[in-house]
Amino acid sequence: MENLQILVVEDHVFQRKMIVHMLHSLGIKNVRQAGNGLQALELMEVQQFSQMDIVLCDLDMPEMDGMEFLRHLSERQPNLSVVIMSSMEKPLITSVSKMAKSYGLRIIGAIEKPAALEQIGDFLNLHRQRSSSELSVSLNSGHNFTLDEVLLGLRQDQFSPFLQPKVNIKSGHIVGAEALARWHHPEHGVISPLAFIPLLECNGCMDEFTFMMLEKTAKVSRQLHDNGQLISLSVNLSLSSLSDTKLADKITKIVRDAGVDPHHIILEVTESAAMTSVAQALENLARLRMRGFGLSIDDYGTGFSSMQQLTRVPFTELKIDKSFISDCTNNHALRVIVESSIELARRLNVKSIAEGVENQSEWNLLREMNCDIVQGYFIAKPMSAKAFYDFCVTYNLRRKSAVINTMGAQLAAA
Repeated sequence: MENLQILVVEDHVFQRKMIVHMLHSLGIKNVRQAGNGLQALELMEVQQFSQMDIVLCDLDMPEMDGMEFLRHLSERQPNLSVVIMSSMEKPLITSVSKMAKSYGLRIIGAIEKPAALEQIGDFLNLHRQRSSSELSVSLNSGHNFTLDEVLLGLRQDQFSPFLQPKVNIKSGHIVGAEALARWHHPEHGVISPLAFIPLLECNGCMDEFTFMMLEKTAKVSRQLHDNGQLISLSVNLSLSSLSDTKLADKITKIVRDAGVDPHHIILEVTESAAMTSVAQALENLARLRMRGFGLSIDDYGTGFSSMQQLTRVPFTELKIDKSFISDCTNNHALRVIVESSIELARRLNVKSIAEGVENQSEWNLLREMNCDIVQGYFIAKPMSAKAFYDFCVTYNLRRKSAVINTMGAQLAAA
């Protein structure tokens, strides 16, 4: 955090000085100030800012308000991290946050003025965690890969599944993991899916990649089971694959050839995927469910016909998109959406899964709402299969030790 630079854009002089003072007290030495959006842009002309820096921005300012400033900021320096500061009502702040994200900015969160030291500290910690993750797993390593490069990597077996744990929020047990693709590039290190999945999708090359991920995930599942970790693994199904009426047979063969019962594999399908080639998609999904595979409606709430998909497809899970989980503890509208989704899942007799859980307050709220399963950085980042097995062993030992200590304390008290 020593090299972190923060720009405070706030027209109220006293409040701006208070925020600067709090940042200094939190160990931030490089703090810049501007009274409105126009001054901030002029400052950024002469002062270099990196993608790891932060802008704290008010909304209601003279000459250039926060919304116009954020638009110009996205044109000059996309992917910069932003914390919105405002005394406006929360629905308006939420709308501006979504606007800024659409412009390509990274919204860490929103502070309701007057700002509190603890709140600013929490945002700095969240920014540090995200920045650390991006350093270890680059989005594209500063390179724009060609389709030929990605396909070469596929032929040379450079891709593998990273696993992110899923935990039953009531029992605390690890019940599964999502397999997320990573590219082990020989020059650029570990590359995340955003650098290659869209390229494969728009060029109609997802089928080979999907089957490769499924095969490797099934083998990992077999290894985990052989070593005592009887959990389910989730794999994302490609949108384009669902139109192939032989898909269910291919998937079943891959999984059974790895020695895995289909009941231990969950196939995650986006809402939009379930809407394309409807007849063929429904045939495939019904056949897969009949053979024991779990079906998860992924990114629930972000598609165009959520309710209709729940009536069409025999889903076993409803996975609430992380865009609703983020800041649901502070945003009433998001909280209502999350709670309603969990209740809907319960009434439909399917499991509710919250993805993108990043802190204790989100965990506590989801537990109060009776969510079934959670997934996110609060538990663990995606990791290699070997690291995931080690994580499971350590996690289970810690839980066992905690239970023993609790029982000992209860006996002593008795």
